[in-house]
Amino acid sequence: MYAVIQTGGKQYRVKQGDVVKVETLNADAGQQIEFDKVLMVQTDSGLKVGKPFVDGGKVTATIKAHGRHPKVKIVKFRRRKHYMKQAGHRQNYTEIQITDISA
Repeated sequence: MYAVIQTGGKQYRVKQGDVVKVETLNADAGQQIEFDKVLMVQTDSGLKVGKPFVDGGKVTATIKAHGRHPKVKIVKFRRRKHYMKQAGHRQNYTEIQITDISA
């Protein structure tokens, strides 16, 4: 059984027991959250696809930790123009563990 959920402007394919890094959520570690924006659910009885969301679809997860991804280096460079610029970016994330999927 798996589901496709939408959070933080992105879509994730999850199944029970998965640990996923999603965009930052406003909740403390150890807290349970529910995702109601379920786009699709695959069960033993078949596939349910929402228009755009599945009616009664719900994914429950537990927040494990908050963190930051590794630094991404950004370099802007123009040859022969004596121009070079460097920057870096670290995106925040929330690590969740999927505990239950219902449709």
